[in-house]
Parts: sequence; C-alpha cells; structure tokens
Amino acid sequence: MAACRSPAATSAAKLGVVFALLIINKAGGLIYNHTFAPGLQALNSNDSLILAGTFHGIHAISRTLNPVPPKHSNTSVPNSRNLPTTGIESLESSHFRLTCFQTPTGVKFLLVTSPEQPNADVVVRRCYEIYGDYVVKNPFYSLEMPVRVEKFEKALAGYLVRP
Repeated sequence: MAACRSPAATSAAKLGVVFALLIINKAGGLIYNHTFAPGLQALNSNDSLILAGTFHGIHAISRTLNPVPPKHSNTSVPNSRNLPTTGIESLESSHFRLTCFQTPTGVKFLLVTSPEQPNADVVVRRCYEIYGDYVVKNPFYSLEMPVRVEKFEKALAGYLVRP
C-alpha cells in the first residue's frame, strides 16, 4: 500500500491512527476490507484482492524462513520443542505500519496504522475478538465467505474510529 497522505492525515498520524483493516481467509482470499480513516492511497477492489493474495503467499514463505535449530546429541532435552514460526508480524515504512495477526484457524487480520500508533498488536487482537463475537457466532455467516455483518461493522467502527 503506497502512502499518499493529505495534510489532515499527517496531523492525525502524529496521534496514531488506524487507516484500514483487511481480513484474509486461510486460502488467501480477501473476506473483509474497510478503510476507517483517510490518509492512504485508495485501492480499487482488484488491487485489494491482489494485495491479500500476495501477502498470503509472502506470509507462508516467511514462516519457512527460520534459522536451522542446532543439532543436539541423542539425549533429548526435556520440554524442548521446536516452536512454530509465526511468519510476518509487522511491516513498517515511514508512512504506515502493517500489523498481521494470524488466528489458530489460519485467518489473517491485517491492520494498517500510522507508524506512531501504539500497541497495534493489541488493537488487531481486539479486532479478532470483535470478529469472533459478531461474525463467527452469527448463525447466518458461512466461514471463509466475505464478511457482511452490520453489527460487526458498527462494533469495529466504535472501537477503531476516533471522535
């Protein structure tokens, strides 16, 4: 996402602002995309789909890029397991920060914020909680499908949009 910031967005960014949230299903498809604040260059729907698919692929590759664990002797060390790698958790530029949270089911939440936004990891996890409360618990929602739940939209806007 290339940043093209307006003067109003620049002053708002000094305080920290959430620009957008994207949700990618476990197959790499974009199931939710919403902009909460101006300040980033607008993407058309095709570009958003390409961004989601590309990030999904890069995230999968980054999970395999990790140092080789040291070889131990035949004696096993108690409580030593190879922890799973997480992949990309954050990308930062001078204009924005992209924070990724992958759920245990493989759904990725991409939060685009200003670099000054504190605790972006906490914010993206709260978005996941709201998703669980309003989308996953909705009996009319089918998993892996685009999210179109009005209560979810309102709850996210109430949490992410500053007055």
